[in-house]
Amino acid sequence: MMTPDPSQVAAAVLLFTSAIVLVDAYKLLKVQREVPTLGRLANGGFAWESELGHEVVRNLTQLLALTVMMVTPWFLAERSGTDWTWVAVFDGLLVIHCITLLLPKRYALTRDRLWADGIRYDWNNLAWKGWKGGSRVVLFRKGWWIFAPLPLGGSPEDLIQIAARIDAIDEGCWDDFVASLDSEE
Repeated sequence: MMTPDPSQVAAAVLLFTSAIVLVDAYKLLKVQREVPTLGRLANGGFAWESELGHEVVRNLTQLLALTVMMVTPWFLAERSGTDWTWVAVFDGLLVIHCITLLLPKRYALTRDRLWADGIRYDWNNLAWKGWKGGSRVVLFRKGWWIFAPLPLGGSPEDLIQIAARIDAIDEGCWDDFVASLDSEE
């Protein structure tokens, strides 16, 4: 049986990895365009940004998995006959991916939608179990099984604003909430 050429396998892996890195970078840039300003939005919504610490906590398991993915090929490259430059380029792509995971993310919510991680979620596809304080607000994506939690970081002041708006959406009293915001100004 003929074994595949290590360079062809490496090229395929790099192509696939590059696509993932590019898509994630595109989603990050897309959110910057879709959420250009932070703070209260005209319709009563709210836009905010996470901080580095939030992204470290949020993506810690992914960062650890990426570290393992960077180290492991070095042990296998010689045995498989793969040139070390392929492994170095692969590691470079994974480092770029780690950086995009750590960059602060922009989020926004309105009466109808939540923008998170470059994706627009309709509220009817999210579940809310309330917030009792802490360093993040967690929503749950319906039908996502163990991948359901959607943690959203932000400053304590932002999290208070976010939780109040999500409560208003969940309780069906958005218009009253927005009216109370308008009366406070």
